[in-house]
Amino acid sequence: MQLKSAFITLCSAALTFSLLISEPLKAQTNLQLPDLGTSALQALPIEKEKAIGEVMMMQIRGSSPLINDPVLDEYLTTLGRKLVANANDVRFGFSFFWLNNPEINAFAFYGGHVGVHTGLIAQADNESQFASVLGHEIAHVTQRHLARRIQQQQDNSGLTIAGMIAGILAAVVAPDAGMAIISASQTQSAFSQLTHSRSAEQEADRMGMQTLNNAGFDARASSEFLTKLAAQIRYKYKPPAFLLTHPLPESRVSDVRLRAEQYPKRQVSSSLDFDLAKSRVLARYDNKPENAEALFRKLMRENTYNNVALQYGLAISLLDQKKTDEAQPILDELLADDPKNLFYIDTKTDLLIAQKKAAEAVSYLSELNNYRPNNQVITLNYANAALEAEQYELSENILKSFLLEKPDHSLGKQLLTDAYKKQEKLAAYHEANADVLSQYGAYLKAADEIQKALNFVEPSENVKQQRLKALLTQYRLLQKELARL
Repeated sequence: MQLKSAFITLCSAALTFSLLISEPLKAQTNLQLPDLGTSALQALPIEKEKAIGEVMMMQIRGSSPLINDPVLDEYLTTLGRKLVANANDVRFGFSFFWLNNPEINAFAFYGGHVGVHTGLIAQADNESQFASVLGHEIAHVTQRHLARRIQQQQDNSGLTIAGMIAGILAAVVAPDAGMAIISASQTQSAFSQLTHSRSAEQEADRMGMQTLNNAGFDARASSEFLTKLAAQIRYKYKPPAFLLTHPLPESRVSDVRLRAEQYPKRQVSSSLDFDLAKSRVLARYDNKPENAEALFRKLMRENTYNNVALQYGLAISLLDQKKTDEAQPILDELLADDPKNLFYIDTKTDLLIAQKKAAEAVSYLSELNNYRPNNQVITLNYANAALEAEQYELSENILKSFLLEKPDHSLGKQLLTDAYKKQEKLAAYHEANADVLSQYGAYLKAADEIQKALNFVEPSENVKQQRLKALLTQYRLLQKELARL
């Protein structure tokens, strides 16, 4: 499904964050790695860490190329949860999201948010390699490395918590710029972070590898992927290690290789979902459709990759070039072999809509929705197909039911906004649109939308008027709080 991005509502997080950065940190005893898990609790309580994470996520949504692709989200979240279930010291829920960026990178920050660049899966050879990076990032969160970084700054009055967080926020999106912000704040602080950063990387390597092994993946994939990255940058400009969020000195590569040898070599079956996700990324995000078509045809001739996944990638690249007559037989054959596959179902919906057969897509997805109610891939495609078929009330009802179970789902909220607009339910449309805008901190615009919504509420609807007025006050207050950060 190809749709615009949407965002998750943040209400109290901005207020909590404002309080946090205005509070002076009390003196704490400096503790050494690897005793990271409990020491950071004193400097940054869990609830405050989660609030900071929500505000940072809000800013990333507003400034970064996030991908809202239900089938890729389903794959990444399923894999991420499998790893989290096998990690130690998990204190809160995790969320995983994609960034449309060809660079090989992933990052984690406060509150269990883990971002993954499309370039990471495009360059991974297998699921164990991909999972090794996620396991590493999960360890950064569970061991509270960023929270400890705040604690480490307690004696450096020249560097505020707000400045520290700003540097981290920039670092996770643009590592060179982010660490430059931090080091420019105070030279001594930069040097103190150098040791911490390298130690944290070693800690995350160790814990991540353990998580990878516990989850049933090949722990040696950590060494394989890190060695692969080291080989790629050997003949390129290599900035100083302390300017990167993930330092890669030779000592780290050697340490990971030796540690990986302590685990038995494990034969892990090839993951079709990984191969399909990789093909989807290569077809839809990392290449232009015509270039993707040429790539998949070349790989099919060479016969060096999962042929089913290559067929799937080829079908997407043809569909995105509007070559529906060529894409259809490929997709029909894939579905005949695996009719419940979510990757194929999603692309089949796109194909039917492209062929102006939205009503047929609605019938097709209605049966699947009965089989797997409220699955995000099926339900969101179902709602989108209903919109395309001008069955607006059906789409609204599907989405309302879906959002009862998943009230923070960004794409569901965006689609519901579209459904209201199509039906000219203007009060509901403006209120829902305010919710979407608030999800990336546009509280002033959200307040304007609520004011518009009030214009379409009947004088007799007292309860609705009072609720909207309360929302208006809240959005204006949140705008003031954000301006103070």
